Amino acid sequence: MAAQSEHESALLERELEKQRLGSYARLKGGFPVLLAGASYWLVLGLLGWKESGPLWYWVALFGNGAIFPLALLYAALFKNNFLKDRTAVSSVLLPTFISMLLFWPMAIAALWEGLTIFPLILAIGLSLHFPVIGWSYGRTVPFSLHAIIRAVVVFLIWWLLPEFRLNLLPLAVALLYLLMVAFVLFDSAKVQTRLTAS
Repeated sequence: MAAQSEHESALLERELEKQRLGSYARLKGGFPVLLAGASYWLVLGLLGWKESGPLWYWVALFGNGAIFPLALLYAALFKNNFLKDRTAVSSVLLPTFISMLLFWPMAIAALWEGLTIFPLILAIGLSLHFPVIGWSYGRTVPFSLHAIIRAVVVFLIWWLLPEFRLNLLPLAVALLYLLMVAFVLFDSAKVQTRLTAS
């Protein structure tokens, strides 16, 4: 009985992994969302070279609301309809985004009490969902690495180069997003080839 249960569990695990990787390959790693994130951070970085006052913080605070609509636009342009893709793990996405949104009270408190820490909280807070998104695609490691590297890079810029917190820090995040886009496009094509061959 125990051997049969283990066998069934292994079969379910393999099927789930196949679904996760299939979604990753079909959606090309969700690159429209990553591209939208890169666009948001690029705008912040460019704005930061000209504006260090309240306008930058208002754009940072409310501009992130444009990431999802921009992702939908990119998805339409590239014919990558990530919203309609459903797998056995799709239900994990809503709680994932809810947990990521819980960083906002810290970000808003930073706007009231300590503006200088706001870019750091924003850059790290908007990556909290990456490990679970990666898991949902069967690609936990690269998505987790993005979040970890991003946290380290933005912390080092924030700490060592305080005069560049509003420009270099967001540009670094944009670059990390673009590197992730390149990676998922390359990697998802490899996964698609492997899945097709099996």
